[in-house]
Amino acid sequence: MVLVCAGHPAVGSVPAVIGRIPVLAVSPVVDSGRWPARCVVGEAVPVRATVFREGHDAVSATAVLTGPDGVLRAPVQMTCLEPGLDLWGADLVPDAEGEWTFRVEGWSDPYSTWAHDAVLKVAADVDTELMLAEGALLLESAGATPGRSPAHERVLAEAVVGLRDTSRPAQARLAAGTSAAVHSALAAIPVREMVSPSAELALRVQRQRALVGAWYEFFPRSEGATYDERTDTWTSGTLRTAARRLEAIAAMGFDVAYLTPVHPIGTTNRKGRNNTLDPRPQDPGSPYAIGSADGGHDAIEPTLGTFEDFDALVAEARRLGLEVALDLALQCSPDHPWVTAHPEWFTTTSDGTIAYAENPPKKYQDIYPVNFDNDPAGIYAEVLRVVLLWVEHGVTLFRVDNPHTKPVQFWEWLIAQVAARHPEVVFLAEAFTRPAMMHTLAKAGFHQSYTYFTWRNTKAELTEYLTELSGDSADYMRPSFWPTTHDILTPTMQYGGRAAFRLRAALAATMAPTWGIYSGYELVENVARPGVEEQIDNEKYEFKARDWAGAEREGRSIAPWLTRLNQIRRDHPALQRLRNIVFHPTDDDSVIAYSRRLTAAQSPTGRPDLLIVVVNLDPHGVRATTVHLDLPALGLAWGSSFVAHDLVTGNEWHWGEHVFVRLDPHVEPAHIVHVRGA
Repeated sequence: MVLVCAGHPAVGSVPAVIGRIPVLAVSPVVDSGRWPARCVVGEAVPVRATVFREGHDAVSATAVLTGPDGVLRAPVQMTCLEPGLDLWGADLVPDAEGEWTFRVEGWSDPYSTWAHDAVLKVAADVDTELMLAEGALLLESAGATPGRSPAHERVLAEAVVGLRDTSRPAQARLAAGTSAAVHSALAAIPVREMVSPSAELALRVQRQRALVGAWYEFFPRSEGATYDERTDTWTSGTLRTAARRLEAIAAMGFDVAYLTPVHPIGTTNRKGRNNTLDPRPQDPGSPYAIGSADGGHDAIEPTLGTFEDFDALVAEARRLGLEVALDLALQCSPDHPWVTAHPEWFTTTSDGTIAYAENPPKKYQDIYPVNFDNDPAGIYAEVLRVVLLWVEHGVTLFRVDNPHTKPVQFWEWLIAQVAARHPEVVFLAEAFTRPAMMHTLAKAGFHQSYTYFTWRNTKAELTEYLTELSGDSADYMRPSFWPTTHDILTPTMQYGGRAAFRLRAALAATMAPTWGIYSGYELVENVARPGVEEQIDNEKYEFKARDWAGAEREGRSIAPWLTRLNQIRRDHPALQRLRNIVFHPTDDDSVIAYSRRLTAAQSPTGRPDLLIVVVNLDPHGVRATTVHLDLPALGLAWGSSFVAHDLVTGNEWHWGEHVFVRLDPHVEPAHIVHVRGA
């Protein structure tokens, strides 16, 4: 008789009493169910639970996925991953966007209990006939289970006949009841008793771009900008000239064209070159000082063009297979219309003036931060209106500037409001901040987050950080790796030259499902303003015209390297996931090695995919070392060998457990190896 506990607990609830078969520590779960765990369509979600029972009878577990339509998907029988700890696991793969739920069902497994005992007792000739008779009854009942296929019914019926055939030896009768065919039939529809479900847990399934993408950031005003030496004046680029850059961005394999703010720029306290306080008349000011007499966040800087021009840029991006991301910087120039219409949206100092933004020792005299506490209803509604306006004009992603300086509850509300209308919209948090805030922003709804990767350089730092990111936090936080940004130029990038730019790109592109670069990365722009970790002549405060064609003709551009990295990423789904990174020891700490693997069941293509990446972290010199591969982690047996196909050079080698590598950062800083047939 199959016993099933009546009903199922509500989503995120805790059962009032423990089940007959205890099911504990179910994951993924975020803060005890306060927020849903997240994944993307086609991503294999690792479900884990502790399942056990009293005594020695066998137990098993099943993971059950329920779609947004309320329909149960095919249940997946779980595997005991750590018998000593009663840890069970299975992968669930949702196939559509929306709000899903999952649960784990623990159950008594009478067949496994019988098979275990029967093998021992028949071999010792203890209760032999009793054990064979009980097995026949068990399989006879199993054969009558509704939904079982005719082929499996025949297998079980034949097993019953074999168990009851007293003309045959006991071991032969036992073999009939424990054959591979019987195990296969019962794996399809197992015999389950005392079924005990966990609580239903939430799983939010989003589109692929929420996890996977290659971003390219640029300042629209610099694309097509021209300089007249005779008059020492600049003419701004426009949205129309910026659109011409999109073809090259798409050709390099990027998925997202990310535009810094395109709104009107204020003139009060306008910043000059290199963040100075004495701008020249022709200095364009920082696009992050948003707002002037021409409008605010819902307007376009007149020198860039009009909404018609913006729509044309979006249309060209879509033609090329690109999505458009826009900077969402919730701050204002003193000239912003909000300052006069809603002074309560800002913080007033004791002398009656509005406080400008500061991040000591940095001062932003041209920016007023927004105060979300004086009129939350008003400012919340206005920001939602602004975001929806840009969505209507084709923006599908927002890079949010400094979200950690605004209330978390605001972001949770805003992202939920946008998702209810446009679930395709993705929010990237520029949250270079303390871990608690960074993680909470992700839990509250941000699809992706900038990370500390920019400052992680050594093997130990990278290994520790990626182990953290691919662990429990992967249930809600998706990292975006950027070697540099328009605000950040680390010492490694300043002094490592072309080799550093190539190796850091290789790391970013193969360690995280989403990565990005800031325009000029192709040209190895690495000169810092003295005393700070940012570029000299920062593009935030001036135009920057780049000779793309000249750099390519002269071989100064690393665009071909970036293109190859993006092509490899597109061809290999193992690089489009987060949880599957495994690090392998190397004898030289200046060389890092890691693998990325998907089994056929985990892969969206239905084919297994395995890559091994070895990177020289030293941009200054050749490194030769031995890599010690954990073959079982690659799905291979100890002592086996395989053909390693380098996706960068096309070379092939026979690799095994111990591999000698030599990497010259000025030639090829990395091996990106595909293991064929793995």
